[in-house]
Amino acid sequence: MTHALFTTDGGAALVLTGTGERPGSVELIGPRARVTATLTGRGKTWRAVLPLRAARWGGPALPLPAGAYQVRIANAESRGIRPPEALPVTQLGTLRAELDEWTLRIGPPMNPAYDSGEGQDALERRYATRPNGFENAVFFESFYGRNASCNPLAIDRELAARAPGVTRYWSVVDFSVAVPDGAVAVVEGTPEWWRARGAARLLVVNDWLRRRFVRRKGQVVLQTWHGTPLKRLALHRPGFDPRRMAAVIRESRRWNVLLAQNPYAATILGKAYAFLRRPIWVEGYPRNDVLVGGDATPTREALGIRPGERVLLYAPTWRDDRDEIVDFVDPAELAAATDAVVLVRGHSRTLLPGRDAEGPRVVDVTGFPDTSQLLLVADALITDYSSVMFDFSVTGKPMYFLVPDMEHYRGELRGFYFDLAAHAPGPVLRTQEELVATLGRDDSGAYAERYARWRAKFNARDDGRAAERVVSRILDQGFIDAGS
Repeated sequence: MTHALFTTDGGAALVLTGTGERPGSVELIGPRARVTATLTGRGKTWRAVLPLRAARWGGPALPLPAGAYQVRIANAESRGIRPPEALPVTQLGTLRAELDEWTLRIGPPMNPAYDSGEGQDALERRYATRPNGFENAVFFESFYGRNASCNPLAIDRELAARAPGVTRYWSVVDFSVAVPDGAVAVVEGTPEWWRARGAARLLVVNDWLRRRFVRRKGQVVLQTWHGTPLKRLALHRPGFDPRRMAAVIRESRRWNVLLAQNPYAATILGKAYAFLRRPIWVEGYPRNDVLVGGDATPTREALGIRPGERVLLYAPTWRDDRDEIVDFVDPAELAAATDAVVLVRGHSRTLLPGRDAEGPRVVDVTGFPDTSQLLLVADALITDYSSVMFDFSVTGKPMYFLVPDMEHYRGELRGFYFDLAAHAPGPVLRTQEELVATLGRDDSGAYAERYARWRAKFNARDDGRAAERVVSRILDQGFIDAGS
């Protein structure tokens, strides 16, 4: 017999108790996190305490990401251990949880009164009709609150240094998302989130705004976007879809200013989002500042990479016709064949539906909060059509383009703005075997001229001072009050 209860003593936890000999191990296993229980008891009874929090990458212990976790007791079936009685949805401070047999479901700490369409409609009405007047604050959101990263993070860090009196809110899907020091995390959909988004004078986001956002008079939205485009976007995507067209135009009207990495991106983004006759700041990407003279040592240590080890970063983009990361690379085989540590970085859209890749000398970093730190660590990048190619080239380090589905992607899924094969600053490959063979030789000389042209076109403003320039423009234009 096994019993279970939730407790918040010393932090939220699932506590299991049973009779007989103590199990060898008790674990919670989720797609992106794993927790091992503290076991006590000898002889007749045992007790397992599973904290509902975890620390990753050397960071602080944070509540577990929302999702389903399997409770695994070693040799449970052979020892006759049956599933515990179900536990209903319980609010546990920074999260909520419910237990159904061996499955523990965790979610953000949403008040049940607001966890419905009607509840969210009520909050939206309250937000839309609130009295005028703004808080001297910035509302940040990156990749729909899945992490605190990218251009918004770099702008946050510069702003915190130069205008410490400004309140900085960060939109997060749950409290498993670490926010910068001094910032205030607000969970999407909560009253605090609605209030902060409506009260902030400035919003800094890198993707679409959601939940029928309406910019209030006097409120400013800085759309940083999240990459120079190779693949076709928005109004340029294949096929005519009037609903998509209407959604794109409605979205871009919410923005006041658009940030672009380079003049090429400014032209493409302006047309793709019908963002015409409005300001586009071509200042380089703040997220790439760290790639100019940054120190990779702390991130290498956090990932457990030993000094001198070669690091390959595999970072493909997402696919419109699948939820999880593509399977064109076997990371364990790649690590064995190249005697390298292989970091696997899925796109943010593959974070929730996927699960961590595993294997000797393989580290899945899809959940790692900041891609820029991974680019700093990597000795070489393996990608396909991801805009990460335009960021990694700041480092001047080798890039390899593994594109077995190029014809399908170019002809049916998205299409390209230019011929990747003709301009890529590194080898364009079709199989993992070709990739391994190419990684074993030095082809840098063959691509030196292409690489130089690439950097001149796409990285001219990535000089390590992009965040400084962007924040200066924010302050100079009075989007927020630096003196408060």
